[in-house]
Order: sequence, then C-alpha cells, then structure tokens
Amino acid sequence: MKRNLVYVLAVLLISAASCSFTNKSFDNPDKDKLLIDLITYVLENGHFDPKVFDDQFSEQVYDNYIESLDPLKRYFLQSDIDEFDKYRTAIDDQIKTSDISFFNLTYDRLMQRMDEASVMYKDVLKTPFDYNKDEEINVDYDKLTYAKSKEELWQRWRQQLKFSTLERYVSALEDAEDSLETSDDEITGYDVIELEEATDSTAMPTEDPVALEKKTRELTLSTLGEYFDFMEDLEREDWFSAYLNAIVSGFDPHTVYFAPEEKERFDTSMSGKFEGIGARLQKKSDHIKIVEIISGGPAWRGDELEVGDEIVKVGQEGELPVSIVGMRLEDAVKLIKGPKGTKVILTVKRVDGSVTDIQIVRDVVELEESYAKTSVVEKNGRIFGVINLPKFYIDFEDYDGRNAYSDVAKEIERMKDAGAEGLVLDLRNNGGGSLKTVVDMAGLFIKEGPIVQVKSTGKKKEILSDNDKRIQWDGPLVILVNELSASASEILAAAMQDYKRAIILGSKQTYGKGTVQNIINLNQFLRGSNEFGDVGALKVTTQKFYRINGGSTQLEGVKSDVIVPDKYSYTDMGEKDQENPLPWDKIEAAPHQEWSGYIDYELTIQKSKERMAKNPQLQLIDQNAKWIKEQQEEKVYPLNIENYKLDAEKDEEAMKRFRQITEYQTDLSFKSLPYEKELMAQDTILKEKRKRWHANLSKDVYIEEAIHVLEDLKLSTMKSGKLARIRD
Repeated sequence: MKRNLVYVLAVLLISAASCSFTNKSFDNPDKDKLLIDLITYVLENGHFDPKVFDDQFSEQVYDNYIESLDPLKRYFLQSDIDEFDKYRTAIDDQIKTSDISFFNLTYDRLMQRMDEASVMYKDVLKTPFDYNKDEEINVDYDKLTYAKSKEELWQRWRQQLKFSTLERYVSALEDAEDSLETSDDEITGYDVIELEEATDSTAMPTEDPVALEKKTRELTLSTLGEYFDFMEDLEREDWFSAYLNAIVSGFDPHTVYFAPEEKERFDTSMSGKFEGIGARLQKKSDHIKIVEIISGGPAWRGDELEVGDEIVKVGQEGELPVSIVGMRLEDAVKLIKGPKGTKVILTVKRVDGSVTDIQIVRDVVELEESYAKTSVVEKNGRIFGVINLPKFYIDFEDYDGRNAYSDVAKEIERMKDAGAEGLVLDLRNNGGGSLKTVVDMAGLFIKEGPIVQVKSTGKKKEILSDNDKRIQWDGPLVILVNELSASASEILAAAMQDYKRAIILGSKQTYGKGTVQNIINLNQFLRGSNEFGDVGALKVTTQKFYRINGGSTQLEGVKSDVIVPDKYSYTDMGEKDQENPLPWDKIEAAPHQEWSGYIDYELTIQKSKERMAKNPQLQLIDQNAKWIKEQQEEKVYPLNIENYKLDAEKDEEAMKRFRQITEYQTDLSFKSLPYEKELMAQDTILKEKRKRWHANLSKDVYIEEAIHVLEDLKLSTMKSGKLARIRD
C-alpha cells in the first residue's frame, strides 16, 4: 500500500537524456509476453541499479502483486492463496521465459471472487445491522489472515459494511436531533394556542431510527454499487498493467509501467495542457456527466456546455454520432478529445430533460492549477512577493513552450516592476518534475556555478551548472518546503542552501527522493508494422543526483534551516518509508562559492526560531500532528453504537480544539499583480480562485513567518550594505 503514495504525489524527476540500448527489436506475437520481454530488457539494460531475477525477487513481486489485488483481504480465500503459493518463488523463472500463467490464474480467480462479492455485499445489506451487539473490527489488514471459508468471508464483508454504515447512521441520528432542536427553538416564544397546535401537528419533525438505519444501509449499497461499476469497467489489460508494475516496483518505487492512457495522463500532468474541449467528466450509473468546465478552454469560450449536462452521444465531423451511455469513461474521453482545430458534436441531456447538440472546436487546454501563480503583500511599507510552484512542469515535445522556469522568470520580472523587496518561493507539496527546468530556475538566483551533480551506473559524474552570469533575483529569498517537497524541489532547495543563497523554512526534512527517471517509449523496439497498437512506456530510474556539497538527498531529504511543525510531522510518508528505495551515498563536492550578498544568515535563522517558539499556533499544529499520528496507529474500532459514540465524542473534543488552526488569521492582505487583475476582469472563475488563494495565504502561519524572515533579511542586507560602504 505504501507504493500508492508515490502515484498520488507524482514524486519524480524526469531527464531528457537519450539511452544507448534502444537498438534491439522485438516481435513476440503475444502482446502480454511481448511486454514482459520489453520491460525486462529495459530494466536490465537501463536501470541505475539492476536487480537479479531470483527467488528473493520473485517473493517480493508475489507479495506486492497479491496485496495490490486484494488489499482489504475480502476477495481471495486462503485456499486461493495456497494455490497461488506454488508460484511464490517461480515468478523470476516466468519472467525469463515470458510465461504469464501466474497472472492468468490470479486474474481469472479474482474475476470469479469479485463476481461472488458483488452478490455477497447485496445480501449483507438486505438485513438490518444490530448496533447493540458488542463487537469490534480490526482494520490492520497487513496482519489479517485470509478467510478460510465463504462463511468467514461473508462475516468479513458484514463487519466492513457495518463499520461503513455505522458512521453514516450515527451522523444521521445527530442530524435528526439537530433538526428537532432547531424546530424547538423556532416555536419558542409562540403563544399557548400556537404551541398546542404545533405539538398536535404530524408535520413536526421526527425521525424513526429504524427508517434511518434502512436509509443508511441503502446509501452504503449505492456506494458499493458505484465501486463495482467502476471495477467492472476495468479490462484485462488494466489488471495486466498492475502485474507489470508489481514487477518493475521490485527495482525501486519510482520505476513505473505506463499503459498508453496512463502515459497520456502523465504527459498532461507534466505539461499542464492537452488538446480537447476543456471539461472534466464523471461516470455514475452508466451516465457520463460534466462536473467542471475548465476556465479558458473551448467549452468555456463557447458558453453552451454546462456543469450537470449528461453527454449521450459523441460525433466526429462528417461521421455518425456514437452513443456513450454505459461506455467506459476512458473510452468516452478518447472520443471527445482530439487534435486542435478539429470539431466534435456532443449530444447532451440538460438537467431539465431537454436534449440538444453542441458543436465544439477542439483546442489546447491549459490547466492553470498546474502552473506557477504569484501574489504580493505589503508589510511595514515594504512589498514582498509569493510564488507558488506546484511542480516543475515542462512539455517534453516542446522545450521552448511554457515551462516552470520561463513562467517563474516572468513572474520575478513582474514582481520587480511592482517594487517587491523579498521573495517567498513556495515548494510545499511540489513532488518534482523536469531536471532541465530546475537547473535553469536555480540560475535565476545565483551568478553562475554548479547546481546539481548527476551520476549514472558505470559513468563519471556530470555536473549540471548555471553558466549565465546574469542574476534575475538578487534580493532576499525564502524557500518553503514540507515532507511532500520532493526530487526537483529538493535539488533547488539544496542548491540554494549550499550557496547560502536562501533560507529553507519548513518541515524537519523533505521527502528524500534523490533519483532521476527517464521515459522509455516501448514502441521504438517494435519491428515494422505493429499489430498491437501503442504498447506504452516505462518510466525507469537511470541516475542518482547529488548536492553540490557531495551529499545525496536520497532518503535524507533536505533539512530545513528553520524547522516548522505541520500536520505531517509525525507521519511516515517519505522515500525511506517506501518499498525498495535506493540507498543513500555520497560523492565529492563540486567547487562552488557561497553567496556574497550582505546577509546575516545565522542571526536571521535564530530570530525565526525564537519567534516560532513563542507562537501558540505552531504549538497547536504540533499537537495536532501528534494526534493525527495516534489516529493512524489506531487499528481496532467498536461496532457497538454506544462505544462508537463514546469514541466519536472523544475525537470531537480533540477536533474542536484543533479547529482553531483553520481559524487563524494574520494581519497580511494579499493581492494579484496588475496583469492578472486584467485577466480576472474577463474571467470570473480565475477571479474566484485567486480570491480563495489570497484568503488562504492570509491564514497561513508558514507564509507569515516567511514574510517575517524576508523582513529580517532585508534589514540585515541594508545594515550590512551601509557598513560595507563605510568601510569602503
């Protein structure tokens, strides 16, 4: 389950380096076996630290794969596992011979067990739950054994569904009580006759616990129905991708197989753009609906498609429309997306039941939330800027197109025009991105010099440097990080720390990913015409990177100059907590000269630490982080309603205290730069997004402290500058 975090964070660092082993071709007539051949070849020849395909590797793949298929242990029986176990040390041999019999066995059995489960959960939810029964559920699934019989499996489903429904039931009872109290409040002050009339009325709000119990079971039934609808949409190739990823993850947590659709989503994530109509879709009960119109996209500009519209048919220009009712969401998206300039005709059903055809010309859609955004704030007569960078984005097919480096460079110039005297670069939750962009971006803040060292297996280290002597921003700089700042974020933070160019403020250490990945298009190995179509790509770890001081960020991350507690402070979520991470090591330092600006680095850090030690908000955040850790370690929960309520009351008392965290308010007021104000005059969605962001910034204790640090740095710079002039 730990591997899932890697997917969620998109923790990566991508290099555009070419590979020297792509001159071999493959022609296995079986697509699944062909993929095994391709992936094995790339792993053995391209991975930074190739593994030996032996029994130990086989056991690791086996465990990860079985867990990925049934993490809650509610499908497979122990008899299934016993049958699978004969392959436990045989997967390495199967990989070498392109044998997929183990996959075929597990896939067929999983489909059988899921069909049985789709009947089982409905049977469980037919009967009311006895919430007075004294029982508990243990959710430590790693230690849970597989059910030995279908009766035991049925009981497992009953407990899991009871646990899900109990939460709904208790919440519904509380809502009913609140509703009744509200009604009592409303009749307070009536005269005697009106009160008597209200008391006799059958319209007075009452809730039957039996009816509520039934209603909450029906809601659980609906939720499970949607889940199984989604699972039924998955095809055999989706499950085979899971098997392939169990194999490649045995090398390290960042080596991943991308099926064609996943590769497309990855490219969109990295570039922040795609070609289509600019709408987000959701499938529910065979119906595909619009859930968001993306600001600035073709659908938004056309102003005909609306949130809530159901797409019934999709037609290409000059072709008959195709019904998408009941179609897989991925397949429907393929029909709707398309090259810039082409037309698509959508037959939509409005919320009022009317049906209409809407023609949209596809275009490039930019996802603004993927890009850098800037705000400025005035404090004590000085203006400071904040740049939030969600990732180091780049379009790998167009290096001259929009990317993180060029966007940040533009924002810096705009902030300088606005009179900014200090800059906060917010890299919190930034999981990485392009190696090229982070090297270029680091050059914005120093005159010249090495930024990062990169090492490949069997090769000399390479030093990637900034060779441009121009400094775009020479003012005070603070970089915000947290436990989810990874990879490219760690390169930038480490470089600025080694140069003493910026103060790093945030979590005790960052994520700890010190590896570089390369995207290998597997189609390049196929001979002539390819009957299988697109076979996907492999994101493979090919290099490790090192700080200019010679140390690695692998496992250790970047340690902040000023440590600030946050809600993740005690949560295991770094590289060291993943499966199969590469080890930490060290190489020689790269010659570099520390920043020569007039900054009292150590004094500024000391002042910040003293401020934070006195800040009750940060003390409360630290207490909340400890409480979150305690909650995560809790594995046994009551299924008796009275015991559940007692636990819920204790949790509510704690949460009441921690809600003060969200109520915190600084005296800072943030605003957009002039160019963005002009955009917002035409784009109300962008205006609302920035309004919310600015409101959040004004409640952000980390941003507040970063601005304090900028003030100290600015004063330190002015004072040191005066002394230097006196000496001169």
